[in-house]
Formats: sequence, C-alpha cells, structure tokens
Amino acid sequence: MNTISCQVQSLTPLTDNVFQVLLKPEQNVSFAAGQYLNFVMSSDDKRPFSIASSPDCELIELQIGAFAADSWAMQVIDHVRNNKNVTIEMPGGHAQLRTESLRPIILLAGGTGFSYIKSILSDLVKRKVQQPVLVYWGLRDPSACYQLDETQAMVEQLAHGQFMPVVETPNDNWQGRVGKVHEPLLHDVISLEPYDIYMAGRFDMVGFLRSEFIEHGGIKEHMYADAFAFI
Repeated sequence: MNTISCQVQSLTPLTDNVFQVLLKPEQNVSFAAGQYLNFVMSSDDKRPFSIASSPDCELIELQIGAFAADSWAMQVIDHVRNNKNVTIEMPGGHAQLRTESLRPIILLAGGTGFSYIKSILSDLVKRKVQQPVLVYWGLRDPSACYQLDETQAMVEQLAHGQFMPVVETPNDNWQGRVGKVHEPLLHDVISLEPYDIYMAGRFDMVGFLRSEFIEHGGIKEHMYADAFAFI
C-alpha cells in the first residue's frame, strides 16, 4: 500500500449514524473499483474502510457507520472532524471489479457495505457496460436509507440495470422491497450460476450468503468479498 496525505474536504452526516467523508489526496492515487484503504490513526492503528468513489474521481469518498460515542468508527469521525489533514494507506483488497468479465453482475450490500458496491456501480456506469447489473442494498429500516435517488439515477444510466433497496422493518410510507437483503434476490433470480456476485457487509452475513448462494447455483470462484479473506 502507498501512504498518502489527504486534505479533509468535508464531513457530512447522511443519516443519524452514517457519515460521508470526502478526502482530497495530495498526490495521484491509483486503485480499482471495489478496493479499500486503511485510515491511519497512528503508526500501529490502521483501520480499513471501503472506498465509495470510483477510480477516476478527484476526491476519495468514505461512508462510515458510527453507532456509539467513542466507538471504533466514531473515533475516526472525531479524528476527521479535528484535523484538516489525515493520512491513509491504499489500495488494499482483492475483491475489485473484474473488468474483463462479461458475465451478468449482482452487487449486494448490507448497511454501509454499500460504499463497496457504490464504487463498483460508478465504475460500471463510466465503462458503459452492456451486461445486466442487479443492485440489492439491505437496510435496517427506512431511517437508515440514504442516497437512494442518486443510486437509482446511476442504475438508470446502465443498459440493463435494476436497483432494489430492501428494508427489514418497513413503515407505512415504505414502497420498496421488504425482508433480508438476499430474500428478494433469491425470489427474482432462478439460478445464480451465470452471475459474478460482489458482496459487502458484516462478515457473518457475507459468510452465510456465500453458502446460501452456492445452494442456489452460485459459483464460489465468481463470488467476491473482502470478508472471504477472514472467514
């Protein structure tokens, strides 16, 4: 990984618990859609976050879920809030977009795992891919949703794209899909055998979904997630 100093451009709450961080690197950076960076708190404290922006963006976007004061993630938010310049290391990970593949694509995320699939989705749009792209994003309830309109607009630029936000606990105003994020997918797709599947979320969720998807025809070698290196 390369060590890079960045200027903090903005820190914006997307929900009560999710923050968007925009960083301007002080040198050219190179990464593939779907890779991650390490946020350097100190020489022996480096914290990984998926990069939400596409490789050709001027700014590096992070989406950080911080659900408790002084939590692992909130400490990073406080560091960003209190410093004009921060240090990152990048790129990391092996779950990047396979640009040579012409297989149809499924992008699936839970919560702020969305940052991983947002980077890939943005890159697919810029590449003007022609294969089908199905995007499933699972969230706890409607209050946890953010950037839905922006994501729908990106998907509509694809030749064959569909976006399915899914909430576990809907309210009366929710018009989207309901359940756990994989349930509508397995309802919509008869067999997962033809697909490249990119996943992000809690490690236990990703491990469970890998097993579920294999039972529904998914090919292990065509499933990608950074979690696979740890489970």
